[in-house]
Amino acid sequence: MAQKIRKAVIPAAGFGTRFLPQTKAMPKEMLPIVDKPIIQYVVEEAVASGIEDIIIITGSHKRSIEDHFDYPYELEKRLREAGKNKQADEVIAIAEMANFIYVRQKGPYGNGTPVLNAREVVGNEPFAILWGDEFIYSEPPRLKQMMDVWEKHGKACISGVRVPKEVVGKYGIADISDVSEGVYKINKIVEKPKPEEAPSNLATHGAYIMPPRLFDILADTPTGKDGELWLVDAITTLAKEEDVYAVEVKNGKYYDTGNKLEYMKATVEFALKHKELNGEFREFLKNLKL
Repeated sequence: MAQKIRKAVIPAAGFGTRFLPQTKAMPKEMLPIVDKPIIQYVVEEAVASGIEDIIIITGSHKRSIEDHFDYPYELEKRLREAGKNKQADEVIAIAEMANFIYVRQKGPYGNGTPVLNAREVVGNEPFAILWGDEFIYSEPPRLKQMMDVWEKHGKACISGVRVPKEVVGKYGIADISDVSEGVYKINKIVEKPKPEEAPSNLATHGAYIMPPRLFDILADTPTGKDGELWLVDAITTLAKEEDVYAVEVKNGKYYDTGNKLEYMKATVEFALKHKELNGEFREFLKNLKL
């Protein structure tokens, strides 16, 4: 039986240049989707999947992430004194969701660096990786679906989402072989292919379950494109040693909140679902002179 996944690494040290000037002082992961920051949705997915330790890789400009998940004694005290017990319970619940561990990023640029920085904290056990500025809303949670596959097969895996053929050029597209329903062996990943050259329409990105062997591989992986350390290069090496699976996410929708247009779409969608806002906000949208 495969070892249980207890830890999730969330890289969150980037500068968020696509959202400047807003992200000059505020981490992109802290941009709100209605009344919760993006990274809280990511953490909630991990916790709902059974993760116990959340390891967030940060930088010097990301203190507000630590503050958000901290225990807010003074805020709780003031809320309770004002009779706002519901809000007090909500902010305390954020701090109590999991064990939060913070590591400052160091090393070359690239999305492989923050993962490697988590090596000493993760130790010799399998772990999950989720990006701090995007998420998939699904039931059951995407990561739980992946963990079920890990427990059954004991194979490294990446979440997969079907995308329209005309937009495959935005993603890493997997060349796949069937394993079981919704589970595929990844033969290779083609980065941003032309539609006519794409091996499938299964985009693999967003969440990963990896064995500790990945750390050794990352440490030995030379910097690649733009002089950066790339996670995909290490996974490609891992796939030469052992099978890596793609898990097609069921009943889910991908929110790429790392770019402005998709961020605005996500905000509108979640506002329409919000129990306090949905009615009035829906009427507001209907009355817009578009």
